[in-house]
Amino acid sequence: MALAAGLVCPAIVPARALGRDGHVAPSNRVALGVVGVRQGWDSMSKCLRFDDVEGVGVCETDGNRLREKVSAVRRSANGKGVKGYKDFREMFAKAKLDAVILAAPDHWHGIMAVAAARAGLDIYGEKPLAHTLVEGRAIVDAVRQHGRIWQTGSWQRSGGNFRKAVNLVRNGLIGKLVRIEVGTHGHWGKRHGDKAVFDTPGDYDMWVGPAQWMPYNPRVTHYQWRWCLNYGGGNLMDWVGHHVDIAHWGAGFDATGPVKISGTGEFSTDAPFDAEMTYSYECTYANGVTMVVDSKSGTKFIGEDGKWIYVNRGKLDASDKSLLKFEPGPNDYHAYRSENHWRNFIDSVKTRRETVTPAEAAHRAASVGHLGHIAIMTGRTIHWDPVAETIKDDPGASALLHPVFRSPWTL
Repeated sequence: MALAAGLVCPAIVPARALGRDGHVAPSNRVALGVVGVRQGWDSMSKCLRFDDVEGVGVCETDGNRLREKVSAVRRSANGKGVKGYKDFREMFAKAKLDAVILAAPDHWHGIMAVAAARAGLDIYGEKPLAHTLVEGRAIVDAVRQHGRIWQTGSWQRSGGNFRKAVNLVRNGLIGKLVRIEVGTHGHWGKRHGDKAVFDTPGDYDMWVGPAQWMPYNPRVTHYQWRWCLNYGGGNLMDWVGHHVDIAHWGAGFDATGPVKISGTGEFSTDAPFDAEMTYSYECTYANGVTMVVDSKSGTKFIGEDGKWIYVNRGKLDASDKSLLKFEPGPNDYHAYRSENHWRNFIDSVKTRRETVTPAEAAHRAASVGHLGHIAIMTGRTIHWDPVAETIKDDPGASALLHPVFRSPWTL
């Protein structure tokens, strides 16, 4: 990957906690950094509560927020030596990191994640995995090539009700699965200005980074960017990493995707916001299962005889309440058990065990959103090869799989 001029990440970043085998010694602290504090601060603060984590780096383009969060880390018990950075490449090169939380806007995910993997860092990456489908595959490949631990911020997999729903479906309690209904919170409601402060014009230029240039607008940066397709993918993409992720987990689709996608949507006309406000698209998988994704909420698994399991935050329901009493036995399917999403990440950094939300699963869930968006944008049925990851016989739709980076940024 060619980075912007001036700084190049080393192949491996030396870390104080590395053991003889190049992995973090279990008895030592994990040296942790964060990129993007608007989204990433919650995860960083949760990790700093663990005695075996030390905060060593904070990266943020907004100078006020950077100073605020560096001070907050220093006030914690585990971050006295933290330093602040405005350029993630500088932090990767200079801070003695073992792992990093990547929580910049979606348009940064691919470039930052690939750079972190090449720098020898384990990664907690926010969902959706990437801004485009091709970037998502690049992240998966980089994580695999460099032997890195990856945790996606799809924390619902660490929730007991979601895990139980998956166990019920995977163990056949509703019979043969034929349909999944997924809601992903379509309309985003009232939008407020972000009041971002950039010390110099260069800081805002860095915030825009590989996206196409848009003049600074305080309605957009820090959070509301997600409803500008230049930076994010609206709620359609924001929530595939939650409810579609659970749908794939329950259906056993963590390593595959649909073969046909079609749908419709209504786009915002409130410039600069241009993402889908409402939408409904249907995905068909090779085994005949159909999944409808729309702008409601939750995940519902439906069997061939009409039995169903519904799960959402704080809720688990079934067509037959007695199904909810099931507990898997020794010969049954047991979903990966994680009680704390952030603890799961830190433990995996130290043990090298795969996390509950690995990169491939995140990529496959995000792919559903990317393909649904492409179907809505083009108004055509998309025929997808989930093995080759190509769209069949539609060059115009295929072009939308790829990122268009502003110079000089590339993967």
